[in-house]
Amino acid sequence: MSLTRFTLFYLIYCAALAGIAYLLPFLFPDSMVLVRHFWVVFGFLGGITFIAYVVADLGIKRNPETGIMAIMGSIALKMIFSMAFVLIYSLNSKGKGMVFVLNFFSLYLLFSFFEIYSLLRNLRHQNK
Repeated sequence: MSLTRFTLFYLIYCAALAGIAYLLPFLFPDSMVLVRHFWVVFGFLGGITFIAYVVADLGIKRNPETGIMAIMGSIALKMIFSMAFVLIYSLNSKGKGMVFVLNFFSLYLLFSFFEIYSLLRNLRHQNK
């Protein structure tokens, strides 16, 4: 999958996730579903996932034999930056911790799923 094609699909995926996130407070008006600065978390995870994909894709295209190391490196980079974000956010925010944990990890897993699925599609095409 080329980078432009991934970017198109990724923007569609992000728009779908953003639409769902926008509708959640209307579907559950009595409970706090999203943290106060949810869109900051969404933007950070969306951006860091895109950067991690680009790093892994460049590593795969540069040297296909060590492409798996590029994938693991990009995932580790994403995890380190995400842990730093959680630390900074939790130190500066006073709010419901469990709601933030649920929001953060659900977004992290959804974005990671799309990234890994796209990377595996690239590796599948190399094997043919």
